[in-house]
Amino acid sequence: MDRRDFIIKGGLASAALGSSASLLGMPGSTTLNDTINIGIIGTGNRGGGLIPKINDIEGLNVAACCDLIPFRLRDAITKTSGKAKKYEDYRKLLEDKDIDAVLIATPFSTHSAIASDAIDAEKHVYCEKTMAMGYSGIQNLVDKVRNSDKIFQTGHQYHSSRLYRHAVALIREGKIGRITSFDCSWNRNGNWRRPVPSPDLERAINWRMYREYSGGLVAELCSHQIDVVNWILNEVPEKVVGSGGIDYWKDGRETYDNVHLIYTYPSGIKANYTSLTSNAMDGYQTKIMGDKGTIVLSFAEAWFYPEGKYKKEMGNVDGVAGATVKWEEGKGIPLKLAHTDPSTQALEDFKNNILNNTIPESNITSGSKAAACVQMGLDAMHQDKVVRWNEDLNI
Repeated sequence: MDRRDFIIKGGLASAALGSSASLLGMPGSTTLNDTINIGIIGTGNRGGGLIPKINDIEGLNVAACCDLIPFRLRDAITKTSGKAKKYEDYRKLLEDKDIDAVLIATPFSTHSAIASDAIDAEKHVYCEKTMAMGYSGIQNLVDKVRNSDKIFQTGHQYHSSRLYRHAVALIREGKIGRITSFDCSWNRNGNWRRPVPSPDLERAINWRMYREYSGGLVAELCSHQIDVVNWILNEVPEKVVGSGGIDYWKDGRETYDNVHLIYTYPSGIKANYTSLTSNAMDGYQTKIMGDKGTIVLSFAEAWFYPEGKYKKEMGNVDGVAGATVKWEEGKGIPLKLAHTDPSTQALEDFKNNILNNTIPESNITSGSKAAACVQMGLDAMHQDKVVRWNEDLNI
């Protein structure tokens, strides 16, 4: 294990401001019998939505919540049955010695600074995707985490999905043969806006619509699938081209309402990403295509489509030529594996990483690579050019 691997182990700030424990046995460390007290920084749809999941996990306790938007903070405290402390300034939450870890679910542009401050405050960190905005934000956070003994887990929860891990293992064992391409979509039919009770809260609530704070569809949706492709290939792309626009929702937004990206990997494999807000056809799916078949992943299900002659061979069940393999609703042969909701599993894993002082599957390295890919895609679309991997990054 080299030093780098060892160290891994061992705004719209106003919208939010106001992964193992320390080495076991050291002062202030979490013991195997302790409850881990978590502070939620950013209690909007994602942060607030994870509170009920945390409540159902033995050994995790939401001890504090932070947000500057009063109704969001009030709703979050209600979800804790009124037991959590209230903060408007995240720095005050970080000063709370009773807090062991934080979950950061704030606007994209604030992730790097808040996570860095949390590491300085000796907290374990679960940082929602995308991990950090811009190359300097990515590098600064990487450097901070790698010089800390705190656990840092990135909110790409499909790394924790037992079904996804099973699919990745099958792919690496040759289930679909040689990988030739990826086709990823995450489509919706809706304007992606949140209701705003007062005009002065527009940018605080709908920060995803404004480039100062958001990477739009690429950072909020495509980043999950980018992370999965990097994971499967164990590579980062060498270049990306892309296009997007504000072509449907003419409502003052700055981030694109449709994006189309093609990443090229050193192996020559291309990964295509499409995200629409004007048509929900295909919804969320990741297709991994090989010369012997295709695996299709949805949020919590997976299917296998055999290819060509291999498909016919799959049909020979119990030696009876022509027998029909069970296909589910035209979606292929389902991959069956008992598993739980990926977000719940990711939070379970975060707890276990803290207690066991182990490196998360979705960690500072995988998170920073996905974040760099997001920045590449944004630059390609905004600058209308081919963008190559940033070789100056030390991630």
